[in-house]
Amino acid sequence: MIHFERIQLANGLKVIVHRDKTTPMVAIDVCYNVGSRDEHPDRTGFAHLFEHLMFGGSKHIPLYDEPLQKAGGDNNAYTTNDLTNYYLTLPNNNLETAFWLESDRMLELAFSKQSLEVQRNVVIEEFKQRHLNQPYGDVWPLVRQLAYKVHPYQWPTIGREISHIEKATLQQVKDFFFTHYAPDNAVLVVAGNVDAEYIFRLAEKWFGQIPNRNVKPRNIPAEPEQTQLREQIVERNVPNDTIYMAFHMAERLDPSYYATDLISDVLSNGNSSRMYQKLVQKEKLFTELDAYLSGDYEPGLFVVSGKPSDGISLETARKAIEQELDRMRQDLVPEYELEKVKNKVEANIVYAEMNYLTKAMNLATNEILQDASLINSQVDSYRSVTANRILQVSQQIFRPENCSVLYYHAKK
Repeated sequence: MIHFERIQLANGLKVIVHRDKTTPMVAIDVCYNVGSRDEHPDRTGFAHLFEHLMFGGSKHIPLYDEPLQKAGGDNNAYTTNDLTNYYLTLPNNNLETAFWLESDRMLELAFSKQSLEVQRNVVIEEFKQRHLNQPYGDVWPLVRQLAYKVHPYQWPTIGREISHIEKATLQQVKDFFFTHYAPDNAVLVVAGNVDAEYIFRLAEKWFGQIPNRNVKPRNIPAEPEQTQLREQIVERNVPNDTIYMAFHMAERLDPSYYATDLISDVLSNGNSSRMYQKLVQKEKLFTELDAYLSGDYEPGLFVVSGKPSDGISLETARKAIEQELDRMRQDLVPEYELEKVKNKVEANIVYAEMNYLTKAMNLATNEILQDASLINSQVDSYRSVTANRILQVSQQIFRPENCSVLYYHAKK
């Protein structure tokens, strides 16, 4: 159980404090409720661009990293389809330095042409490295474009194409900031050996005067139900053929999410999993095989990907995967097998709760999702999943018309 206290400032900023007496360090997480799903289809990659711009100087502080490093701190950030998360750690006695830094960049960035050009070039190079110059780099964009036709999950967080970042203007950047970067669209979490009342006073002192920006509710088009199998064949300069099968699944808050997550573990979590035991080890049809969730907050994807062994065609590989998915649809998972994956999940959750930074990040992302208290119900949610529920969800997900298949061939 992770205990925490929570308040909301008058400007809408949610402040959460978790006391961890085991560490002399403190973690500060500022999570903004903005991701790539909030972008205009012709201006993608802005959420990720801002992840970089936030380190390029704010209204009163020209350099972010220098004062943090002098205070003995470290920091990082990441962008997803659903949120942008900034986190840092530093010694407890320098805690207020973090409040000074984070509040100033929430207030307003420096918005200089020089900073935009520097970070624009960094992001463009990252795009090239991640999607153009790396084997299998275009897989995820291809899978998303095949599976999604309406919803903004169809493009990756770094953007649909380089030109969107190349053409970004300073005014467009400013508009994006003041639309999404606001106290009423953010969560501040502090975890460490700290007093909650003291943290609440600091939050009011440093963040309380930042104006509420009246962030509007999302109006994102829902993805229509997929009604027929989708297939795409590509050929690339890569070492091995690979197959990707993506199935639409429920949103993160849907009760079936926990069953879906356990299904992926039954199929491919570790050397004792079904697909590894049969298709990799016994029948030697694959050298690599995995099943995983996209992890999105809105309805996401259940993905099965695999590299067939030499001499095994992608068509044969697909049939072998489908046979394992059919087993999930037709037969109850034995209790011992279900208990095994539940134990693994619980162990991972408990282990994560030992780290003060991980706790801060999980509290923040759960609060963005809906409520930080979700962090304390995860184990029970997984434990409550029955074999019958696994069967029902498998029958719902693993339908041929709900599947998008990417055949990724290596050039001969």
